[in-house]
Amino acid sequence: MSFPGSKYYRINFKRRCLRAFAPLCEVCFFMVVGLCASPLASFAEESTTGPMIPDAAKIVGSDECAKCHENEVKQWMQTPHFATFEELHRKPRAKEIADKLNVSSIKRNKVCTQCHYTLQTQEGRERVVAGVSCESCHGGALSWLKLHADYGGEKVTREMETPTHREKRVTDSIAQGMNNPHNVYLIARQCYDCHTVPNEKLVNVGGHLAGSAEFELVAWSQGKVRHNFARTGGKVNASTTPEELRKLYVVGVMTDLEYSLRAVAMATEKASFGITSAQRAARMKKRLLEVQNLVNDPLVQQALDAVATVELRLGNQMAINAAADAVSKAANEFALHADAARLAPVDPLLPQPTQYKN
Repeated sequence: MSFPGSKYYRINFKRRCLRAFAPLCEVCFFMVVGLCASPLASFAEESTTGPMIPDAAKIVGSDECAKCHENEVKQWMQTPHFATFEELHRKPRAKEIADKLNVSSIKRNKVCTQCHYTLQTQEGRERVVAGVSCESCHGGALSWLKLHADYGGEKVTREMETPTHREKRVTDSIAQGMNNPHNVYLIARQCYDCHTVPNEKLVNVGGHLAGSAEFELVAWSQGKVRHNFARTGGKVNASTTPEELRKLYVVGVMTDLEYSLRAVAMATEKASFGITSAQRAARMKKRLLEVQNLVNDPLVQQALDAVATVELRLGNQMAINAAADAVSKAANEFALHADAARLAPVDPLLPQPTQYKN
């Protein structure tokens, strides 16, 4: 079965490379919102956060995905992620931003394609072939596709797979580059990699928004982009369980805080990008504190401790990134080990279905 725009890929922003930028100037103290002074550098030298740097040559495309996930691919084709391939470059707002940046084509400029389009290596060249796609979130599948589709033998179905084999299959797939929803933090960071727009020039010069201000992981993942067919044997797009939603909400807040901090660390001038990112970090800190007051979780507390004293100012890149690293570590551990049953007190904070992004 073939789908239009089925060969796709997206190059994520290379956050680790951003650490190589020249140190930020110490000209001004542009924003301290609820986060007081004192450097925090315990993880500054050992960051393991940010999305894996993708390899366009490892993209297999939606035809391969659809062999086992036909309904998931059909659902994707109903989303703005799919439609952007045909629509975004025609929008007046996109052309306005491109003109300010002196960009002739947003489909041929890495700043734009990194988030809005999918790149795939074809005949030795990276080409835009689709909008945001399956492998944009789950990773280029060439290295892990066979592992992911092997349930324990040629004639063994998903329903027949043993728990031991499934655990090994998931672990091995992740080791080969798959972002498996088994750990929602791996998925969440792919969302925030673009929904926090880590590019100062794009915002301050181009006039692009400094991220999707209203983005919230539960509301945006449970609307049109939800594709929970696996648990029903591919028949029904199942609703996410209350337990999963609780964990998704808390991981979303922690990831949002992490990525907002990283954006602040990148700022080199007192302008829209840095100020908006600092304000967002402050909102996420407040929201995470609200969660902690309800659940009293040690990993949530670790994240709060990491940002309790960090100073959000120009020239403080190392300390801010160190705080973000600590938040990242806590979020990853929380996604893997948190007991969702204990998170029931956060239910009143969760977006309602009427608020889901459609």
